[in-house]
Amino acid sequence: MVLRLRVRRFTCPNASCERRTFVEQVPGLTRRHGQRTERLRSTLADIGLALAGRAGARMSRVLGAGVSRSTVLRLVDALAEPDPPAPRVVGVDEYATRKGRHYGTVLVDVETRRPVDLLPDREASSLAAWLAERPGIEVVCRDRAPFFAEGAAAGAPQAVQVADRWHLWHNVGEAAERAVAQHRRCLRVLVPAAEPEPAPDPADDEPSGSPWPTGHRFADRTRARHAAVHALLEAGHSHRSIQRQLGMTWRTVKQLADATAPEELFTGQWQNRPSVLDDYKPYLDERWTDGCTNAWKLWEEIVPLGYKGSYQRVRAYLHRKRTSPRPVTARPPSPRTVTRWILSRPETLTEPEQLQLKTVRTHCPELDALTRHVRAFATMLTQRQGEHLPAWLDAVRQDDLPSLHTLAAGIDRDLDAVTAGLTLPWNSGVVEGHVNRIKMLKRQMFGRAGFALLRKRVLLAP
Repeated sequence: MVLRLRVRRFTCPNASCERRTFVEQVPGLTRRHGQRTERLRSTLADIGLALAGRAGARMSRVLGAGVSRSTVLRLVDALAEPDPPAPRVVGVDEYATRKGRHYGTVLVDVETRRPVDLLPDREASSLAAWLAERPGIEVVCRDRAPFFAEGAAAGAPQAVQVADRWHLWHNVGEAAERAVAQHRRCLRVLVPAAEPEPAPDPADDEPSGSPWPTGHRFADRTRARHAAVHALLEAGHSHRSIQRQLGMTWRTVKQLADATAPEELFTGQWQNRPSVLDDYKPYLDERWTDGCTNAWKLWEEIVPLGYKGSYQRVRAYLHRKRTSPRPVTARPPSPRTVTRWILSRPETLTEPEQLQLKTVRTHCPELDALTRHVRAFATMLTQRQGEHLPAWLDAVRQDDLPSLHTLAAGIDRDLDAVTAGLTLPWNSGVVEGHVNRIKMLKRQMFGRAGFALLRKRVLLAP
Protein backbone atom coordinates (compact mmCIF):
# COMPACT_ATOMS: atom_id res chain seq x y z
CA MET A 1 0.00 0.00 0.00
CA VAL A 2 1.28 3.45 -0.90
CA LEU A 3 0.16 6.39 1.19
CA ARG A 4 0.27 9.79 -0.56
CA LEU A 5 0.38 12.78 1.75
CA ARG A 6 -0.11 16.32 0.41
CA VAL A 7 1.36 19.11 2.57
CA ARG A 8 2.25 22.75 2.02
CA ARG A 9 5.79 23.95 1.21
CA PHE A 10 6.79 27.44 2.34
CA THR A 11 9.54 29.68 0.99
CA CYS A 12 11.26 32.60 2.68
CA PRO A 13 11.50 35.81 0.59
CA ASN A 14 14.43 37.12 2.68
CA ALA A 15 17.54 36.55 0.60
CA SER A 16 19.82 36.55 3.68
CA CYS A 17 17.87 33.74 5.39
CA GLU A 18 19.65 30.38 5.41
CA ARG A 19 16.36 28.50 5.34
CA ARG A 20 15.01 29.12 1.82
CA THR A 21 12.19 26.58 2.00
CA PHE A 22 10.57 24.28 4.53
CA VAL A 23 7.67 21.83 4.50
CA GLU A 24 4.68 21.78 6.79
CA GLN A 25 4.79 18.89 9.31
CA VAL A 26 1.73 16.92 10.42
CA PRO A 27 1.83 16.56 14.22
CA GLY A 28 1.84 12.94 15.26
CA LEU A 29 2.48 11.71 11.73
CA THR A 30 5.66 13.25 10.30
CA ARG A 31 8.84 15.02 11.42
CA ARG A 32 11.75 16.62 9.60
CA HIS A 33 14.26 14.16 8.10
CA GLY A 34 12.16 11.31 9.44
CA GLN A 35 13.01 7.87 8.06
CA ARG A 36 10.11 6.06 9.70
CA THR A 37 6.58 6.82 10.77
CA GLU A 38 5.86 8.14 14.23
CA ARG A 39 4.02 4.93 15.08
CA LEU A 40 7.01 2.78 14.14
CA ARG A 41 9.36 5.19 15.93
CA SER A 42 7.24 4.93 19.07
CA THR A 43 7.17 1.13 18.81
CA LEU A 44 10.96 0.91 18.50
CA ALA A 45 11.40 3.32 21.42
CA ASP A 46 9.14 1.14 23.57
CA ILE A 47 11.20 -1.89 22.59
CA GLY A 48 14.34 -0.01 23.62
CA LEU A 49 12.83 0.92 26.99
CA ALA A 50 11.97 -2.70 27.67
CA LEU A 51 14.95 -4.55 26.16
CA ALA A 52 17.75 -1.97 25.63
CA GLY A 53 20.08 -2.15 22.62
CA ARG A 54 21.08 -5.67 21.63
CA ALA A 55 17.90 -7.45 22.65
CA GLY A 56 15.83 -4.58 21.22
CA ALA A 57 17.59 -4.85 17.85
CA ARG A 58 16.93 -8.59 17.72
CA MET A 59 13.26 -8.06 18.54
CA SER A 60 12.93 -5.35 15.87
CA ARG A 61 14.19 -7.79 13.22
CA VAL A 62 11.56 -10.31 14.33
CA LEU A 63 8.89 -7.62 13.83
CA GLY A 64 10.14 -6.87 10.32
CA ALA A 65 11.58 -3.42 11.09
CA GLY A 66 15.23 -4.22 11.71
CA VAL A 67 17.43 -1.48 13.17
CA SER A 68 20.80 -1.49 14.88
CA ARG A 69 21.29 -1.51 18.64
CA SER A 70 22.68 2.03 18.52
CA THR A 71 19.56 3.23 16.72
CA VAL A 72 17.36 1.69 19.39
CA LEU A 73 19.30 3.51 22.09
CA ARG A 74 19.21 6.80 20.14
CA LEU A 75 15.43 6.54 19.91
CA VAL A 76 15.25 6.03 23.67
CA ASP A 77 17.63 8.92 24.28
CA ALA A 78 15.50 11.21 22.07
CA LEU A 79 12.40 10.70 24.18
CA ALA A 80 11.13 13.72 26.08
CA GLU A 81 12.38 14.20 29.61
CA PRO A 82 9.96 12.61 32.09
CA ASP A 83 8.17 15.02 34.39
CA PRO A 84 6.21 12.94 36.92
CA PRO A 85 3.97 14.72 39.43
CA ALA A 86 5.40 15.51 42.86
CA PRO A 87 4.67 12.66 45.29
CA ARG A 88 3.17 12.95 48.74
CA VAL A 89 5.03 9.92 50.19
CA VAL A 90 8.49 9.41 48.75
CA GLY A 91 10.95 6.57 49.33
CA VAL A 92 14.68 7.12 48.93
CA ASP A 93 17.55 4.66 48.64
CA GLU A 94 20.94 4.31 46.98
CA TYR A 95 21.89 2.30 43.91
CA ALA A 96 25.36 1.46 42.62
CA THR A 97 26.57 2.51 39.19
CA ARG A 98 29.90 0.93 40.10
CA LYS A 99 29.70 -1.09 43.27
CA GLY A 100 31.99 0.14 46.01
CA ARG A 101 32.90 3.35 44.13
CA HIS A 102 30.03 5.26 42.53
CA TYR A 103 26.51 5.47 43.90
CA GLY A 104 23.35 7.34 42.97
CA THR A 105 19.98 7.97 44.59
CA VAL A 106 16.60 6.66 43.45
CA LEU A 107 13.35 8.29 44.59
CA VAL A 108 10.05 6.41 44.38
CA ASP A 109 6.46 7.46 44.88
CA VAL A 110 5.44 4.94 47.53
CA GLU A 111 1.72 5.42 46.88
CA THR A 112 1.84 4.78 43.11
CA ARG A 113 4.92 2.49 43.40
CA ARG A 114 6.57 4.30 40.46
CA PRO A 115 10.03 5.92 40.40
CA VAL A 116 9.93 9.69 40.16
CA ASP A 117 13.60 10.61 39.74
CA LEU A 118 17.21 9.45 39.77
CA LEU A 119 20.07 11.53 41.18
CA PRO A 120 23.67 11.02 40.00
CA ASP A 121 25.07 10.86 43.55
CA ARG A 122 24.02 10.08 47.10
CA GLU A 123 25.04 13.33 48.75
CA ALA A 124 22.82 14.89 51.40
CA SER A 125 22.93 18.24 49.58
CA SER A 126 21.57 16.73 46.34
CA LEU A 127 18.67 15.09 48.15
CA ALA A 128 17.94 18.26 50.12
CA ALA A 129 17.83 20.34 46.93
CA TRP A 130 15.45 17.87 45.25
CA LEU A 131 13.11 17.80 48.25
CA ALA A 132 13.17 21.59 48.62
CA GLU A 133 11.74 21.95 45.10
CA ARG A 134 8.72 19.84 46.11
CA PRO A 135 7.19 21.32 49.28
CA GLY A 136 4.18 19.02 49.10
CA ILE A 137 6.10 15.97 50.34
CA GLU A 138 4.69 14.78 53.67
CA VAL A 139 6.53 11.47 54.36
CA VAL A 140 10.09 10.35 53.53
CA CYS A 141 10.79 6.61 53.80
CA ARG A 142 14.50 5.77 54.08
CA ASP A 143 17.01 3.41 55.58
CA ARG A 144 19.23 4.51 58.46
CA ALA A 145 22.02 5.98 56.31
CA PRO A 146 23.12 9.32 57.85
CA PHE A 147 23.36 11.21 54.53
CA PHE A 148 19.70 10.46 53.72
CA ALA A 149 18.64 11.55 57.21
CA GLU A 150 20.56 14.82 56.89
CA GLY A 151 19.26 15.49 53.37
CA ALA A 152 15.64 14.82 54.34
CA ALA A 153 15.90 17.05 57.42
CA ALA A 154 17.42 19.91 55.43
CA GLY A 155 15.24 19.67 52.30
CA ALA A 156 11.88 18.70 53.79
CA PRO A 157 11.74 19.74 57.45
CA GLN A 158 7.94 19.52 57.35
CA ALA A 159 7.99 15.83 56.32
CA VAL A 160 7.89 12.85 58.66
CA GLN A 161 10.92 10.59 58.28
CA VAL A 162 10.17 6.86 58.48
CA ALA A 163 12.95 4.32 59.10
CA ASP A 164 12.44 1.12 57.14
CA ARG A 165 11.30 -1.83 59.29
CA TRP A 166 13.32 -4.42 57.40
CA HIS A 167 16.55 -2.53 58.06
CA LEU A 168 15.60 -2.19 61.73
CA TRP A 169 15.06 -5.94 62.05
CA HIS A 170 18.32 -6.56 60.19
CA ASN A 171 20.16 -4.33 62.68
CA VAL A 172 18.59 -6.24 65.58
CA GLY A 173 19.68 -9.54 64.03
CA GLU A 174 23.29 -8.38 63.67
CA ALA A 175 23.37 -7.14 67.27
CA ALA A 176 21.87 -10.42 68.50
CA GLU A 177 24.48 -12.49 66.64
CA ARG A 178 27.29 -10.43 68.18
CA ALA A 179 25.78 -10.94 71.64
CA VAL A 180 25.52 -14.71 71.16
CA ALA A 181 29.12 -14.84 69.92
CA GLN A 182 30.27 -12.99 73.05
CA HIS A 183 28.59 -15.69 75.19
CA ARG A 184 29.54 -18.70 73.10
CA ARG A 185 30.76 -20.49 76.22
CA CYS A 186 27.15 -20.86 77.29
CA LEU A 187 26.51 -23.00 74.22
CA ARG A 188 28.71 -25.79 75.59
CA VAL A 189 25.85 -26.94 77.80
CA LEU A 190 24.28 -28.38 74.64
CA VAL A 191 27.21 -30.76 74.15
CA PRO A 192 27.09 -34.05 76.12
CA ALA A 193 29.94 -34.56 78.54
CA ALA A 194 32.82 -36.39 76.92
CA GLU A 195 34.03 -39.67 78.41
CA PRO A 196 37.36 -39.41 80.26
CA GLU A 197 40.30 -40.40 78.13
CA PRO A 198 42.26 -43.49 79.17
CA ALA A 199 45.51 -42.85 80.98
CA PRO A 200 48.51 -42.91 78.63
CA ASP A 201 50.75 -45.95 78.66
CA PRO A 202 54.14 -45.06 80.17
CA ALA A 203 55.75 -47.35 77.63
CA ASP A 204 54.53 -45.08 74.82
CA ASP A 205 56.02 -41.93 76.33
CA GLU A 206 58.91 -40.16 74.74
CA PRO A 207 62.43 -40.54 76.22
CA SER A 208 62.94 -38.29 79.20
CA GLY A 209 64.02 -34.77 78.35
CA SER A 210 63.20 -35.00 74.62
CA PRO A 211 61.85 -31.67 73.38
CA TRP A 212 60.81 -33.10 69.98
CA PRO A 213 58.03 -35.69 69.73
CA THR A 214 58.00 -38.71 67.50
CA GLY A 215 56.77 -37.79 64.02
CA HIS A 216 58.69 -34.51 63.80
CA ARG A 217 60.75 -34.66 60.61
CA PHE A 218 63.92 -33.17 62.16
CA ALA A 219 63.72 -35.42 65.20
CA ASP A 220 63.11 -38.56 63.15
CA ARG A 221 65.99 -37.74 60.82
CA THR A 222 68.38 -37.16 63.71
CA ARG A 223 67.35 -40.42 65.42
CA ALA A 224 67.79 -42.37 62.16
CA ARG A 225 71.27 -40.96 61.50
CA HIS A 226 72.29 -41.54 65.12
CA ALA A 227 71.19 -45.19 64.90
CA ALA A 228 73.01 -45.70 61.56
CA VAL A 229 76.29 -44.25 62.86
CA HIS A 230 76.25 -46.32 66.07
CA ALA A 231 75.40 -49.50 64.12
CA LEU A 232 78.48 -49.02 61.93
CA LEU A 233 80.62 -48.24 64.98
CA GLU A 234 79.53 -51.48 66.62
CA ALA A 235 80.44 -53.31 63.37
CA GLY A 236 84.01 -52.01 63.70
CA HIS A 237 84.06 -49.20 61.11
CA SER A 238 86.16 -46.10 61.64
CA HIS A 239 84.90 -42.55 61.54
CA ARG A 240 86.42 -42.01 58.09
CA SER A 241 84.75 -45.14 56.76
CA ILE A 242 81.38 -44.07 58.16
CA GLN A 243 81.88 -40.63 56.61
CA ARG A 244 82.38 -42.14 53.14
CA GLN A 245 79.50 -44.63 53.45
CA LEU A 246 76.87 -42.19 54.76
CA GLY A 247 78.02 -39.11 52.86
CA MET A 248 78.46 -37.02 56.02
CA THR A 249 81.18 -34.66 57.11
CA TRP A 250 83.70 -35.91 59.65
CA ARG A 251 82.41 -33.37 62.21
CA THR A 252 78.80 -34.63 61.87
CA VAL A 253 79.94 -38.24 62.29
CA LYS A 254 81.89 -37.29 65.45
CA GLN A 255 78.87 -35.45 66.95
CA LEU A 256 76.60 -38.43 66.35
CA ALA A 257 79.18 -40.88 67.66
CA ASP A 258 79.83 -38.90 70.83
CA ALA A 259 76.10 -38.60 71.66
CA THR A 260 74.86 -41.46 73.84
CA ALA A 261 71.22 -40.70 72.89
CA PRO A 262 69.86 -38.65 70.00
CA GLU A 263 68.06 -36.34 72.45
CA GLU A 264 71.43 -34.91 73.45
CA LEU A 265 71.62 -33.34 69.99
CA PHE A 266 68.29 -31.50 70.37
CA THR A 267 69.57 -28.94 72.86
CA GLY A 268 69.18 -25.30 71.80
CA GLN A 269 66.89 -25.95 68.83
CA TRP A 270 64.46 -23.28 67.56
CA GLN A 271 61.35 -24.86 68.95
CA ASN A 272 62.61 -24.38 72.52
CA ARG A 273 62.81 -20.61 72.05
CA PRO A 274 59.88 -18.40 73.15
CA SER A 275 57.40 -17.47 70.40
CA VAL A 276 55.34 -14.31 69.98
CA LEU A 277 52.32 -16.63 69.80
CA ASP A 278 52.85 -18.21 73.23
CA ASP A 279 50.72 -15.65 75.10
CA TYR A 280 47.81 -16.17 72.70
CA LYS A 281 47.82 -19.95 72.52
CA PRO A 282 45.36 -20.33 75.46
CA TYR A 283 42.89 -18.08 73.62
CA LEU A 284 43.37 -20.01 70.38
CA ASP A 285 42.90 -23.31 72.21
CA GLU A 286 39.69 -22.04 73.79
CA ARG A 287 38.29 -20.82 70.46
CA TRP A 288 39.33 -24.11 68.88
CA THR A 289 37.36 -25.94 71.54
CA ASP A 290 34.37 -23.68 70.82
CA GLY A 291 34.43 -24.93 67.24
CA CYS A 292 36.13 -22.03 65.44
CA THR A 293 38.87 -23.56 63.24
CA ASN A 294 39.29 -20.77 60.68
CA ALA A 295 42.90 -19.59 60.95
CA TRP A 296 42.27 -16.23 59.27
CA LYS A 297 39.35 -15.40 61.53
CA LEU A 298 41.31 -16.34 64.67
CA TRP A 299 44.26 -14.25 63.49
CA GLU A 300 41.90 -11.26 63.07
CA GLU A 301 40.62 -11.85 66.61
CA ILE A 302 44.04 -11.86 68.32
CA VAL A 303 45.48 -8.87 66.44
CA PRO A 304 43.34 -6.40 68.47
CA LEU A 305 44.54 -8.22 71.60
CA GLY A 306 48.13 -7.19 70.84
CA TYR A 307 49.47 -9.99 68.64
CA LYS A 308 52.29 -8.65 66.42
CA GLY A 309 53.22 -11.85 64.60
CA SER A 310 52.25 -13.07 61.16
CA TYR A 311 49.18 -14.95 60.00
CA GLN A 312 51.40 -17.84 58.80
CA ARG A 313 52.49 -18.56 62.38
CA VAL A 314 48.85 -18.84 63.51
CA ARG A 315 48.04 -21.06 60.55
CA ALA A 316 50.99 -23.37 61.29
CA TYR A 317 49.95 -23.70 64.93
CA LEU A 318 46.36 -24.57 63.99
CA HIS A 319 47.59 -26.96 61.31
CA ARG A 320 49.45 -28.95 63.96
CA LYS A 321 46.27 -29.05 66.05
CA ARG A 322 44.24 -30.10 63.02
CA THR A 323 46.58 -32.93 62.02
CA SER A 324 47.24 -34.22 65.53
CA PRO A 325 45.02 -37.13 66.61
CA ARG A 326 42.27 -36.05 68.98
CA PRO A 327 39.07 -37.66 70.19
CA VAL A 328 35.99 -36.98 68.09
CA THR A 329 33.58 -34.91 70.18
CA ALA A 330 30.31 -33.18 69.40
CA ARG A 331 30.45 -29.44 68.83
CA PRO A 332 27.99 -26.89 70.17
CA PRO A 333 25.77 -25.09 67.66
CA SER A 334 27.27 -22.03 66.03
CA PRO A 335 26.30 -18.51 67.23
CA ARG A 336 24.48 -17.94 63.94
CA THR A 337 22.34 -21.04 64.48
CA VAL A 338 21.38 -19.95 68.00
CA THR A 339 20.68 -16.44 66.69
CA ARG A 340 18.27 -17.93 64.16
CA TRP A 341 16.44 -19.69 67.00
CA ILE A 342 16.13 -16.39 68.87
CA LEU A 343 14.94 -14.42 65.84
CA SER A 344 12.39 -17.02 64.70
CA ARG A 345 8.84 -17.24 65.91
CA PRO A 346 8.72 -19.84 68.73
CA GLU A 347 5.99 -21.85 66.99
CA THR A 348 8.13 -22.23 63.84
CA LEU A 349 10.98 -23.96 65.70
CA THR A 350 11.17 -27.73 65.87
CA GLU A 351 10.79 -29.41 69.24
CA PRO A 352 14.55 -30.19 69.58
CA GLU A 353 15.38 -26.57 68.74
CA GLN A 354 12.94 -25.29 71.33
CA LEU A 355 14.45 -27.59 73.97
CA GLN A 356 18.01 -26.53 73.12
CA LEU A 357 17.11 -22.84 73.22
CA LYS A 358 15.38 -23.34 76.56
CA THR A 359 18.51 -25.07 77.92
CA VAL A 360 20.73 -22.21 76.79
CA ARG A 361 18.41 -19.60 78.31
CA THR A 362 18.33 -21.52 81.60
CA HIS A 363 22.14 -21.65 81.91
CA CYS A 364 22.89 -18.15 80.58
CA PRO A 365 20.99 -15.14 82.00
CA GLU A 366 22.46 -12.85 79.33
CA LEU A 367 21.11 -14.92 76.43
CA ASP A 368 17.78 -15.23 78.24
CA ALA A 369 17.59 -11.44 78.47
CA LEU A 370 18.66 -11.16 74.82
CA THR A 371 15.83 -13.48 73.75
CA ARG A 372 13.28 -11.46 75.71
CA HIS A 373 14.45 -8.18 74.21
CA VAL A 374 14.51 -9.50 70.64
CA ARG A 375 11.02 -10.97 70.91
CA ALA A 376 9.70 -7.78 72.49
CA PHE A 377 11.12 -5.80 69.57
CA ALA A 378 9.54 -8.27 67.13
CA THR A 379 6.17 -7.66 68.76
CA MET A 380 6.59 -3.89 68.38
CA LEU A 381 7.63 -4.38 64.76
CA THR A 382 4.80 -6.65 63.66
CA GLN A 383 2.04 -4.98 65.64
CA ARG A 384 3.33 -1.41 65.05
CA GLN A 385 3.60 -0.47 68.69
CA GLY A 386 6.17 2.29 68.33
CA GLU A 387 4.98 3.97 71.54
CA HIS A 388 6.65 1.13 73.51
CA LEU A 389 10.10 1.88 72.06
CA PRO A 390 11.37 4.14 74.94
CA ALA A 391 10.46 1.48 77.52
CA TRP A 392 12.23 -1.15 75.40
CA LEU A 393 15.38 0.99 75.23
CA ASP A 394 15.38 1.46 79.02
CA ALA A 395 15.01 -2.31 79.54
CA VAL A 396 17.93 -3.00 77.16
CA ARG A 397 20.25 -0.63 79.03
CA GLN A 398 19.62 -2.44 82.32
CA ASP A 399 21.20 -5.71 81.09
CA ASP A 400 24.84 -6.51 80.39
CA LEU A 401 24.53 -6.76 76.60
CA PRO A 402 27.07 -4.39 74.97
CA SER A 403 25.96 -5.17 71.41
CA LEU A 404 22.36 -4.21 72.21
CA HIS A 405 23.63 -1.10 73.99
CA THR A 406 25.32 -0.06 70.72
CA LEU A 407 22.06 -0.69 68.86
CA ALA A 408 20.12 1.33 71.43
CA ALA A 409 22.56 4.24 71.08
CA GLY A 410 22.06 4.24 67.31
CA ILE A 411 18.27 4.16 67.69
CA ASP A 412 18.46 7.07 70.15
CA ARG A 413 20.20 9.19 67.52
CA ASP A 414 17.37 8.46 65.07
CA LEU A 415 14.54 8.01 67.57
CA ASP A 416 11.79 9.92 65.74
CA ALA A 417 12.31 8.07 62.44
CA VAL A 418 12.51 4.67 64.16
CA THR A 419 9.35 5.39 66.16
CA ALA A 420 7.56 6.39 62.97
CA GLY A 421 8.80 3.23 61.26
CA LEU A 422 7.36 1.11 64.08
CA THR A 423 4.05 3.02 63.99
CA LEU A 424 3.14 4.14 60.45
CA PRO A 425 2.23 1.77 57.60
CA TRP A 426 4.86 3.16 55.21
CA ASN A 427 8.12 1.32 54.44
CA SER A 428 10.87 1.19 51.82
CA GLY A 429 10.03 -2.21 50.36
CA VAL A 430 8.97 -0.81 47.00
CA VAL A 431 12.22 1.20 46.82
CA GLU A 432 14.31 -1.95 47.36
CA GLY A 433 12.40 -3.56 44.50
CA HIS A 434 13.31 -0.71 42.16
CA VAL A 435 16.96 -0.93 43.25
CA ASN A 436 16.97 -4.55 42.10
CA ARG A 437 15.29 -3.47 38.86
CA ILE A 438 18.03 -0.87 38.29
CA LYS A 439 20.64 -3.62 38.69
CA MET A 440 18.91 -5.60 35.93
CA LEU A 441 18.64 -2.58 33.62
CA LYS A 442 22.27 -1.64 34.20
CA ARG A 443 23.54 -5.12 33.31
CA GLN A 444 21.19 -5.38 30.34
CA MET A 445 22.82 -2.40 28.65
CA PHE A 446 26.37 -3.85 28.61
CA GLY A 447 28.25 -0.70 29.54
CA ARG A 448 25.98 1.68 27.56
CA ALA A 449 24.04 2.70 30.67
CA GLY A 450 25.09 6.34 30.99
CA PHE A 451 23.23 8.26 33.66
CA ALA A 452 20.89 10.12 31.26
CA LEU A 453 19.98 6.96 29.34
CA LEU A 454 19.61 4.88 32.50
CA ARG A 455 17.39 7.55 34.05
CA LYS A 456 15.02 7.50 31.08
CA ARG A 457 14.78 3.74 31.11
CA VAL A 458 14.04 3.69 34.85
CA LEU A 459 11.44 6.44 34.71
CA LEU A 460 9.74 5.66 31.37
CA ALA A 461 9.83 1.86 31.15
CA PRO A 462 6.49 0.25 32.00
